Amino acid sequence: MANDPEGPQRSKEATEGDQLVTFRSLFSLREFRAIYASMLISWVGDYLTRAAVTVLIYQQTRSVLLSAISFAIGYLPWITLGPVLSALGDRYPYRRVMVVSDLFRMALTGVLLIPGLPTAVTLLVVLLASLGAPPAQAARSALMPLVVGRERLTLALATTTTSGQIAQVIGYLAGAALAVSLSPRLALSLDVGTFALSALLIATCVRVRPAGVAPERRRHLLRETAEGFQLVFGSPVLRAIAIVVFTTIAFSVVPESLAASWAAEATPDGIPQGLEQGLIMAAGPFGIVVGGLLFSRLVPDERRWRLVPLLAVATPLVLTPTLAGPPATVVAALVALSGMAQGAGLPSLNASFALVLPASHRARAFGVMTSGIQASQFLAVLINGVLSERFRIPLVVGLWSVAGTVLMILVATRWPDRGKLSAANSAAAPLAT
Repeated sequence: MANDPEGPQRSKEATEGDQLVTFRSLFSLREFRAIYASMLISWVGDYLTRAAVTVLIYQQTRSVLLSAISFAIGYLPWITLGPVLSALGDRYPYRRVMVVSDLFRMALTGVLLIPGLPTAVTLLVVLLASLGAPPAQAARSALMPLVVGRERLTLALATTTTSGQIAQVIGYLAGAALAVSLSPRLALSLDVGTFALSALLIATCVRVRPAGVAPERRRHLLRETAEGFQLVFGSPVLRAIAIVVFTTIAFSVVPESLAASWAAEATPDGIPQGLEQGLIMAAGPFGIVVGGLLFSRLVPDERRWRLVPLLAVATPLVLTPTLAGPPATVVAALVALSGMAQGAGLPSLNASFALVLPASHRARAFGVMTSGIQASQFLAVLINGVLSERFRIPLVVGLWSVAGTVLMILVATRWPDRGKLSAANSAAAPLAT
């Protein structure tokens, strides 16, 4: 493992464990401010592109299928090559990986500005540009514990998770509005600028650190990728965290994916369905934002780990009343409650996951997790979409949630206690920098 020759160099605020961790102390760290701003800017740019490209493809082809394919393409790199691409984050310095990934995406997004680009070429460019996301996100996740320190990590991750939800809403709304009212290429040109600004922030405000894996210890990229899987699923603590994250997301994403059809079923004739659909789609991100911030600020650190199993059970449990086929507004309220339970647990899970990892494997491990999340979402949406073609949506989602509740109860019975987490943290501490 390659250690930072200068040490973590965390500020006093980042290492004091006897003082309350606050947003002010978190944002007092210059590197965190740069990483946070870069992340927010590039995320907004990503969602701008997705929204703009779907409009552009539809305007060119008038095909709903091709427009949907252009949106789904962004998930393919994570599902197919995510762990391999994420391993690059450990092979090279984190800052370099982030900057090169942003510049790579900036250049390819710029290609989309060329007028008259064939649809097939547009889809190919979108696919190639999305290959830059896994290494960039993995490197950013691996760098975060080194920048904010152990005590601030939970609040930092809660803040970035919340901001990611907000960036998604802003990016989709702005991208769609600009693409429809003005021009898709205007939204794409803004995205080019976001990647350039993101790269500039990282290059100028984040100091150089060595790669997680020293050059003399590198192996074949596929072997290093396999080591990421072995680490995540070979450790009882990491495996438990991975299972909870994958399953809670799989059981909470379904209402959002079926919102349009659900609103049509649940809304009486003559009542606009757009608002009902919007409420269901926005309820989950809203709940995640509220739950994450409140839990991180109000619940002491020593109690968070013990509450995670309860929150995991609550995530699908609160959706089981959908079996009764309630109105869309009630569905939205239930989805918001589920989102709050999910959002409350995720920052603690993310922080615990990061603290148990050796620095040499952080990017790979985060790549495995993110790819697993994308795959869980994809399978959950696919399964429930197929079932909803044959059965009523409330029945499908309700029974899916019942199954999720039973599964999460079983998982909760095998949840590692605080002692096992502390032992894993202690074992990882010497390897954390």
